[in-house]
Amino acid sequence: MNHALGFLSAALLLAAPAAAAEATFRPNVVVILTDDQRWDAMGCAGHPFLKTPNLDRLAREGARFTNAFVTTSLCSPSRASLLSGLYAHSHRVLNNFTDYPTGLPSYPRRLKESGYETAYIGKWHMGEATDDPRPGFDHWMSHKGQGNYFDNEFNIDGHRRVIPGYYTTVVTDHAVEWLRKKRERPFLLILGQKAPHGGPIVPEPKHEKVFDAVEIKKPPSAADFGDGKPAWLKESAPTWHGIDGPLYGLKDFSKFVRAYHATIVSVDESVGRILKALEETGRLDDTLIVFTSDNGFVLGEHGRVDKRTMYEESIRVPLLVRCPKLVPKGVVVEGMVLGVDLAPSILDLAGARPLERAHGVSWKRLLGGNGASAGWRTSWHYAYDYEKEFPYTPNVRGVRTAEWKYIHYPHGDGGPDRYKAELYCLKDDPREMKNRIDDPAAAAKLEELKAELVRLQKATGAWPDRMPLDEGIKNVMPKF
Repeated sequence: MNHALGFLSAALLLAAPAAAAEATFRPNVVVILTDDQRWDAMGCAGHPFLKTPNLDRLAREGARFTNAFVTTSLCSPSRASLLSGLYAHSHRVLNNFTDYPTGLPSYPRRLKESGYETAYIGKWHMGEATDDPRPGFDHWMSHKGQGNYFDNEFNIDGHRRVIPGYYTTVVTDHAVEWLRKKRERPFLLILGQKAPHGGPIVPEPKHEKVFDAVEIKKPPSAADFGDGKPAWLKESAPTWHGIDGPLYGLKDFSKFVRAYHATIVSVDESVGRILKALEETGRLDDTLIVFTSDNGFVLGEHGRVDKRTMYEESIRVPLLVRCPKLVPKGVVVEGMVLGVDLAPSILDLAGARPLERAHGVSWKRLLGGNGASAGWRTSWHYAYDYEKEFPYTPNVRGVRTAEWKYIHYPHGDGGPDRYKAELYCLKDDPREMKNRIDDPAAAAKLEELKAELVRLQKATGAWPDRMPLDEGIKNVMPKF
């Protein structure tokens, strides 16, 4: 007997009752979305001083994805990808000033069509001109643009009012109130937090000194923008997105890092309140809870304090999923999953009709373990488009595999070292400090990844590659 087929048959028989129950189970869905939270900013990810007991509970009672990435590390494009399952070149939200296209399908719309009651509470951050309710939501509470850490004016179902207080607390108060309402239908709630987004980063007063006793050191790669690296990286150091720039008050780097993590303490408390509200209403174990972020954030690595680049700190995000009826306890998923996979996965887990057009795929099967990752993606491609409003990062294209990363800057790879391409063996060099682009021993791998980048771009309709002409780094301090 073929042992593989025998194992599969046995697995299918064992899964049959669960599959039958699953067919009639329509979970509530709660998606908690932070802003600029890197993947390692959680206790369950091994952070040295940040304690996140409620996030750790999600990981302990559900699944933690250790290799979750965004395909564009910029807030609005990434948020549109989370909703649509599409790369930015397809949904066309290419900067932080473009709203989600009115006619573009999304997982909230699809859940609403299938009978779910839907709500959006918190930071939307697509389109700066209006705070009007967006299509697909029965209930809406948001604001224009970035919002502030204190005292925001919210549009609540068409009625505007200023609500005093700390952002995380205010939106959580409203979310808890909404969750406690009696309802007959399953529901979707997306809770968009502002934290830990900067400009500047402001912790909740009760937590502003929580890490004062922690010694903060610059990361080993903080000055890693010299030999072997593209020159634009060093040129960006004194700009808004550089470690020596003014945007985040980097005269005191340790204060900046402490503030970033202190805001996440409030987020963790918010998650605890959401869990408590679901538990007290008897809905906790009937609810699919997803915790993730729109992109990562670089805290001094490679001389940067931003996202946009293709370094790990920029593209890698937390992803936790809890639902006892669908997700086994304590699962750790190592397969590479992407922001574009979120919409297909939620619809799959909710038993809803999939989006007709999506680049992402459902990671539902990865939750099963026992070889469930067989046939899963082994590579994916990244794209960032230059923004004239923030000329401190050039166009970026790249491909990542489990062990290698190739980064390409379209307007200059063949020219001076300003836009020198980058090649890293992540297995040997996880901090991406040794650029092997000129290493003869890696020449064959380089050609393989160049070809793979084009193949992936063609597969997602991103080829031929159209990119705005970037003007390079403006090596000047911004004017205030």
